[in-house]
Amino acid sequence: MFSVLFISGLLCGLLPVAGGAVFGRTDLCPLVAGVTGAGVEFQVVQGRLRQTDMVQFHHTHTSPGHLQKTTAKTAILFIQPQYNISTMSTDGEVSLYLYGWKDCATVVFYLCITIILHAVVQEYVLDKVNRRLHLSKSKNTKFNESGQLCVFYLVSSLWSLYVIATEGYLLRPSSLWENYPHVHLRFQVKFFYLTQLAYWFHALPELYFQKVRKEEIPRQLQYISLYLLHILAAYLLNLTRVGLVLLFLQYLSEMGFHLSRLFYFIDENQHKMFEMWSIGFVLTRMITLTLMFLAVGFGLARAENQTLDLEAGNFNTLPIRLLVLFVVCFTQSWLLWKFFRFQLSRTRELRLEQVARKRAATKQQMQRTLKRDSVGHHENGLIKAENGTSPRLKKIKTP
Repeated sequence: MFSVLFISGLLCGLLPVAGGAVFGRTDLCPLVAGVTGAGVEFQVVQGRLRQTDMVQFHHTHTSPGHLQKTTAKTAILFIQPQYNISTMSTDGEVSLYLYGWKDCATVVFYLCITIILHAVVQEYVLDKVNRRLHLSKSKNTKFNESGQLCVFYLVSSLWSLYVIATEGYLLRPSSLWENYPHVHLRFQVKFFYLTQLAYWFHALPELYFQKVRKEEIPRQLQYISLYLLHILAAYLLNLTRVGLVLLFLQYLSEMGFHLSRLFYFIDENQHKMFEMWSIGFVLTRMITLTLMFLAVGFGLARAENQTLDLEAGNFNTLPIRLLVLFVVCFTQSWLLWKFFRFQLSRTRELRLEQVARKRAATKQQMQRTLKRDSVGHHENGLIKAENGTSPRLKKIKTP
């Protein structure tokens, strides 16, 4: 709950700053946003903060967000994850969450937050670096893309690693498929998935906001669609545990690639990071396939209950398992095919460059040899003719 309120407060604080970055305006009239504190109210009027003293608090204010009762229920629908239930455990009362159609409202709210944070990173970090690097237009677009994704992958990989560690998946890998279906989610797990969906849905309007070139749009739509497909499948099919581990591996690998590309744009002689990423990329694909076959192919196949039950959230049937394995295997195979195809084309280009350099060096050496033979050769500082005789020096007559 604290993280939700913190992000909501952060949104209110960033609205006057990032609004101009998103829409290219500094006069955000008629934007009026209020953050109510202990006796103080801050209002954003025409892009500026104005502090006014509060006369008194009304009983209609509520503690989460200090919103009016008439709008509190609607606001909570967008801000806080829904479908929570309370269960008793050894640690006491624990709040768990299900999923439902109301999650769409939460995703939309955090989608708006993501757009604002995207604009803040672009305006106050990436644009300042671009002015110093003086990149071309095509490189500038790729630099912005890698910069945004690096920030997202870094935050998401650290966040997912924290969730994996606190949920105990590292110490007990069999928990990834045991006790399926994993219908009841902890707050941090559900909130992680909702923010992931919000980010990748926000990437669609960002194609317009960032004015991405037409030839770049199909490539970006490919990986955006793949991320949405896999995250939605893991969330709706109650495969959130194994999906969390796979997302961590994928984000870690992709962060290495985009970091390598950023360093390459800064210094084009930096190729070692790409070589290290290539090894990590192949290992990630192998670990992903192994984990999927272990969890879905063998773990869920041994479960007792293998009947389709939509109310209970059980999708552990043979056709669905085969479909999930096919989608993941096809995606990983496609990524490997693209990777090896790129490496082969890059190797051919390097060989052609080396052959061209050798030909240019040989041609230049032959030209020097012909030039030396046509003029003669030097011996003891004197120019010798082809027959070996030295040309006679013409005496200068004295007056």
